[in-house]
Parts: sequence; structure tokens; C-alpha cells
Amino acid sequence: MTQHGSAWDGILDTDEEIVWQGRPSPGFAFRPSMIFSTLFGLVFAGFALFWMVMAASAGGLFWTFGLIHFTVGVIIIVGPIFFPSFQRRRTWYTLTNRRAFIATELPVVGKKLKSYPITADTPIELRDDPIPSVMFASETKRGKNSTYTVPIGFELIHDAREVLTLLRSVQKDQK
Repeated sequence: MTQHGSAWDGILDTDEEIVWQGRPSPGFAFRPSMIFSTLFGLVFAGFALFWMVMAASAGGLFWTFGLIHFTVGVIIIVGPIFFPSFQRRRTWYTLTNRRAFIATELPVVGKKLKSYPITADTPIELRDDPIPSVMFASETKRGKNSTYTVPIGFELIHDAREVLTLLRSVQKDQK
């Protein structure tokens, strides 16, 4: 068991103890959703570039109005590839004998600390990817036309099997 210091005062319950802390792998991780966004961004930026070339051939500076669209296209391409890695470099995980915590510190958004209670009924899933993840919660988000569920957990951690064992131990203690 890890002792907690003043940073956790006021956050943890009096009989709550930290059993594990870690961070996700900060490297690049390919997700299938990146294919669609990258292709869409390529088409978007490509059309903007085509439009700018055609407008420039007419003379004048009218072509510069296409720069914003070209920039948006590039952001659509680059964002889903690099932002998750950027976010993981600013994420910390903590497991106590009662809850799982995910802390993030991002520019503009600031610091966030979310906690997820671990009960006997909490579904736990090991995702055995090249760098495994342990999922223990989900969140329903609202899209433009529907809702969808996003799994939540300790993503891309090298000691996922150890953390899975610790989570099961926490579950067992909650019975």
C-alpha cells in the first residue's frame, strides 16, 4: 500500500488508501476512427487547396480566403493523430481500495480529477492490445444525431495485468 501525502488530503476518505498509481504510454496509438477523420481531412484540405490554386490563377488576393479552409482540413488530419498522445502525456491514474481516479491537466481546459467507484458489480475488462488497457466504467455522450457510449479506464498501461488483479481485489473487498 502506498501512503498518500497532503496532495490527496480532502480527496480521499479517511480509510481510503492508494494501492496503485501510473501513467498511460505517451506514444502514438493507432485507432480505426483515425482512418475516417484522416481521409475526410485530406478531401477537405485537398478541395481547399484546389480552390486556392484556381482562385490564384484569376489574379488578386481572393485565394487567401481559402487558407482558413485549408488550415481546418490540416487540423482535421493532424488532430486525431497527435492530440490523444498529447493528452496522455498530461494524464495520471490512481487506484485506491475504493475508487479509480483519472487526472488530467490540459491547456485552456485546466486540471480535472474524475473518480469512479469500484464496487462488486463494476464490470472490468482487460483490453489485450500491444499496450493493454483496463476498462472499468463508461460514459454516455451525445452526438449530433444520437448518443454513444465511451469506455473509461486506465488506457495503455504496461502493467495492466497487475492492475486488473488489484481491481479484482478491490472488488472482492467491497462485497
